[in-house]
Amino acid sequence: MGTIVVVYELDNPAPAHPSPGIPGTQGQHVRKVHAAPTAPGEPAATGPRTLCGKDTFAMEAGPLTTEDGGTPWYPAQYVSVVCPDCDAVIET
Repeated sequence: MGTIVVVYELDNPAPAHPSPGIPGTQGQHVRKVHAAPTAPGEPAATGPRTLCGKDTFAMEAGPLTTEDGGTPWYPAQYVSVVCPDCDAVIET
């Protein structure tokens, strides 16, 4: 798959999962964790759409990660809110 960006779909004010460690998200909660490709020509920037097709404009970018098949692409504390469609694309 290569390098992807973990992006957080935030929810305000429903407390699904607190979002510690994500800068600028105090008081907001993570609704879903998605994966997005990096922007063309900008390896540290998020592309315009997630792997499941959602717009990344209103999402918070997380860490860059390389899908290597051995470790999850998402942070472990968000396993229950991982987008199943993004995960399925990475698994193939």
